Amino acid sequence: PMFSLNESNRYYLYPYPCDMRKSFYTLSGLVTNQMGMDVQRGEAFIFINKSCTSMKILHMECGGLVIYHMKLEQGFFHLPDMDTGQNRLKAQETFWNELVLMVQGIDTGKVKRHKRWRPDKWNL
Repeated sequence: PMFSLNESNRYYLYPYPCDMRKSFYTLSGLVTNQMGMDVQRGEAFIFINKSCTSMKILHMECGGLVIYHMKLEQGFFHLPDMDTGQNRLKAQETFWNELVLMVQGIDTGKVKRHKRWRPDKWNL
């Protein structure tokens, strides 16, 4: 189905500020060349601008690529803590519920995740 982001998708947050003028091909290039992943595998890739006021999600769906774009009128997205030090983080895996919290304006750094069982496909 078209427009099919949900909890069954895998999400990867690009850990560096992204120019929101980028579109399908340049965001796909970031996924391939910077994140080392393949956009056609079906994962969703999240990009945030420098001021954390705009978010794009690139996702391959039935028929082609889709970009979801959200521009905040007030406030900013609270991103999870990421270690972008000397090892040069390529992507930060995140989950549907964390994405929902970011979009709703809830600081994920102040939310504690308790251990839960997850299917093998999520345990890497």
